[in-house]
Amino acid sequence: MKGMSEREYSAHCGLSRGAIQKARKAGRLVVYGDLSINAAGSDARRAVMTDPDQQRRSTGGDTGFSGPVDSSSYLKARTALTVYQAQEKQLAIQKKKGTLVDRARAEALVFRLARQERDTWVTSPARVSALMAAEVAAEVEKQSGKPERPGRPERPGRPVIIEAAILQRVMETHVRAQLDALADLRVDLG
Repeated sequence: MKGMSEREYSAHCGLSRGAIQKARKAGRLVVYGDLSINAAGSDARRAVMTDPDQQRRSTGGDTGFSGPVDSSSYLKARTALTVYQAQEKQLAIQKKKGTLVDRARAEALVFRLARQERDTWVTSPARVSALMAAEVAAEVEKQSGKPERPGRPERPGRPVIIEAAILQRVMETHVRAQLDALADLRVDLG
């Protein structure tokens, strides 16, 4: 029985002659005694023995593919896997470079920094109220010691006393109002 030559079978299945020669050496083709190729038998054997992804790449598309597996779903799954692996590698690289940080860790850091800032503001009136009271009292005394009318000698200034506790309460009220306004801010990291 006369079969096809390598060139004829190459044109028949849409593969290069070199691919046909490799398939013959690998035993994926059915060959008659006169070394011609049995097209129907070779098509069936190639479909069973060849990876659908490899066969699809070698044919350049869906043409020439025959087999029990749905090649489009296989190709989609293979593509999805490749994309996932590429994204995973990209994330690993970004993590190593330090450009990618853990979201929970970043949120905890922002919360901790905001709490430290708030605590600093809450304790600031107690720390600075006595100094501010002394500075304000000194400034008031200095201004009250000026002459009231021109040509009259300067009268000595009267001592001014500003209670540090009162100044502290007033400052705390204003600081708490400011912090209450800032409490509505929310950090959204994505």
